[in-house]
Amino acid sequence: MKRKWMALMMAMLMLFCTMAASAAASEAEEEGEAREYTLEQVVVLSRHNIRSPLSGKGSLLDDITPHEWFPWTSNAGELSLKGAMLETTMGQYFRLWLENEGLFPENYIPKDGAVRFYANGLQRTQATAHYFSTGLLPVSVSPVERHVDYDELDTMFLPIIRFMNDGYDEAIQAEISEKGGGEGLSGYAEKEADALKLLMEVTDMEESEGYKSGTYGNLLEDESVLTLELDKEPAMSGPMKTATSVADALVLQYYEETDDQKAAFGHEMSEEDWKAIGGILGNYQEILFMTEDLAVNLAHPMLKELYAEMNAQGREFTFLCGHDSTIASTLSALGVEDYTLPGAIEPQTPIGSKLVFERWRNQEGEAFYKVSLVYQSVEQLREIQPLSLENPPMIVPLSFKDVPVSENGMIAEKDLMDLFRNKIDAFDEIQEAYSLEEAA
Repeated sequence: MKRKWMALMMAMLMLFCTMAASAAASEAEEEGEAREYTLEQVVVLSRHNIRSPLSGKGSLLDDITPHEWFPWTSNAGELSLKGAMLETTMGQYFRLWLENEGLFPENYIPKDGAVRFYANGLQRTQATAHYFSTGLLPVSVSPVERHVDYDELDTMFLPIIRFMNDGYDEAIQAEISEKGGGEGLSGYAEKEADALKLLMEVTDMEESEGYKSGTYGNLLEDESVLTLELDKEPAMSGPMKTATSVADALVLQYYEETDDQKAAFGHEMSEEDWKAIGGILGNYQEILFMTEDLAVNLAHPMLKELYAEMNAQGREFTFLCGHDSTIASTLSALGVEDYTLPGAIEPQTPIGSKLVFERWRNQEGEAFYKVSLVYQSVEQLREIQPLSLENPPMIVPLSFKDVPVSENGMIAEKDLMDLFRNKIDAFDEIQEAYSLEEAA
């Protein structure tokens, strides 16, 4: 019996050793594959995190619903306390990821010029960059560049029209109209009629004194007007503008308020309902910033800034912080392919989202890029979930029209740099073409 027991133990030991060796070989093989590429540089274009609504007490928001809004923790348009915590968490995730990939050592203190933070002059963008840097580099003081006075607008981050004449205006308006089904802005309004009705219901808009007085018109019947003017952002007036302001505040309230019914002013709202409200924001963004020939104009300085950062000698990490319109116009200018964002209710650029460019190099010395949109899911936002390699944010790979992507989701460095140069040059080509047309 003792010999049989010893034989059984030896067999089990040999089986265990074989399994362990196999697992080790498999792990080594996986690590070898993972290390076939080395991460060299990361460039991030970020949207600020959760803020208070852009308009404060006594504004449209107070007039257009009989309900009391969430007690915002910051002044109008400023980063909220929750937004600060969420952005720090996102910075901590990036730190863990970069350490895991070997770009940063633990408790990294960068050399001069290795890391750069640059943000618009507004409180919400400056604060977002500061909180992200705290999470990313907890033992290093990383100043955030500001190229304007505090609380002033830096045109680098603004989708401003930098060229305009009658012919170009007509062409852009026609393209926007075509995207709306050939019916102009009324086509967009028809597409979001159900969402507008839902917005009116959840805010009990028709019971408000402001709406009863006719101050804000009829969201379902009045016409909106798009204005394109030199040295200004594309602008909207009318019911689409009003609906977007209210939808923006409602979505922010949903992020801040963890009680579902309180977030919806006592109404029952499904995930699809919230996506419909978020779709109002997406519709507005699509009209103003996501027509490709217009976006090339709007994003021209940012395209040059990103290109310069990706080619900056000695730069390891860059964080540029602007707005949803900054990311939307940049992606559209580059000709991004359609994408879907799981776990989000804002369809294009969720709050706090990051457009990430990662440069990797293989063992043969060839450089490639991964491009993705990184963002916290609604659940992660509302619960302030700690992010880690085991609980990462949402990461959605992006691709661009006529730019080849390999099976492992990488774009050759030359192809991406060519895309940037072509889109930067496209702005000059637009000016030349429409100026000659006007002269003729």
